[in-house]
Amino acid sequence: MPTTQKTYSPKASEVTHAWRLIDAQGQTLGRLATQIAMYLRGKHLPTFAEHMDLGDFVVVINASRIHLSGNKATQRMYYRHSTYPGGLKSIPLGEVLARHPERVIKHTVRGMLPHTTLGRKMLRKLKVYSGSEHPHAAQFRAFEKHQQSADTAEEQNG
Repeated sequence: MPTTQKTYSPKASEVTHAWRLIDAQGQTLGRLATQIAMYLRGKHLPTFAEHMDLGDFVVVINASRIHLSGNKATQRMYYRHSTYPGGLKSIPLGEVLARHPERVIKHTVRGMLPHTTLGRKMLRKLKVYSGSEHPHAAQFRAFEKHQQSADTAEEQNG
């Protein structure tokens, strides 16, 4: 009788979320957003499962120095509505990028994640900063320390 392989499904207790730092300086908005969405979903992992949040925390710096191709800065509009008649407001992408560059990246990545509770949970792991400073240095150090201890334990057991 032939042996069959079972599909591996990770358990919630086995999941560890890494921390990734991405520098947005000079990168194109859409290409950067797809890379961020991939890390947030966990599609870069061999244990990817659609129904679980396996992705990493992503810290994006230099969001104000992102590159837009073509005439997107003037032609692409962001819309919002006040719910009153005639209350439609439209703001060009370039203006939003000048005032709140974090919102541009977050909005673009949100469109690439699932539009469910799981997608909102993934989006909370995205931290975007317009400059090069960020308050997450301790998380990066703690994760590196955790990785080193896991590697030494693996060497001792293996």
